[in-house]
Amino acid sequence: MINTTVDHNGMKVMGYLAEPAGKARGGIIVIQEWWGLTDDIRVIADRYAAEGYLAFAPDLYHGQVASEPDEARKFVMALERDLAAREIDAGIAWMKDVRGVAKVGCVGYCMGGGLTLATAMRPTSKVDAGHVYYGGGMPADEQLAAIKVPILGSYGATDAGIPKEQVDRLRDALTKAGVPNDITLYEGAGHSFFNDTKPSFHPASAADSWTKSLAWFGKYVAS
Repeated sequence: MINTTVDHNGMKVMGYLAEPAGKARGGIIVIQEWWGLTDDIRVIADRYAAEGYLAFAPDLYHGQVASEPDEARKFVMALERDLAAREIDAGIAWMKDVRGVAKVGCVGYCMGGGLTLATAMRPTSKVDAGHVYYGGGMPADEQLAAIKVPILGSYGATDAGIPKEQVDRLRDALTKAGVPNDITLYEGAGHSFFNDTKPSFHPASAADSWTKSLAWFGKYVAS
């Protein structure tokens, strides 16, 4: 479990790599919250590795980590989305082309949830499945229609930034497009309910979403 740099066709991506004990049953890209590549994101990568996946968390802020919301907001505003997309895609391609992993899933939290959806929409991406945790800034229906890979979604019912109507729209758009999906709105949970380092942590919702994540990637990624 190391901080490292992966290289795919000259695209170098900083991040945290967590290796499974044996042969990887699949790959998982873990995308950070708006804080940056924090220890809790590394722990999540470790947890997927413990389940047999090769897990890589790209450092999209290139070493910067926010300690308070205003700083995090500045980092989000300064993020070069095109570069982040290329880094995520390079991580996926590296797993497949260099490490020989057959399928790769993507899971993201907060900002990373939105980037996970964007990855699923991107025709250049080689991702095979996604798990979106409370990703805000819901794309338009015509953008969601570009998604072809199975999507698991985990949202908090009390998340003021992501109203129920947005969550319902995501579910409806995926279902209309014939995309396998399982979108859950957790009662009593708010934004960032999976982050056990924050007051927003909601243990029951976090535990259930983790169980669903393992089942989802077990079905659509694992070999």
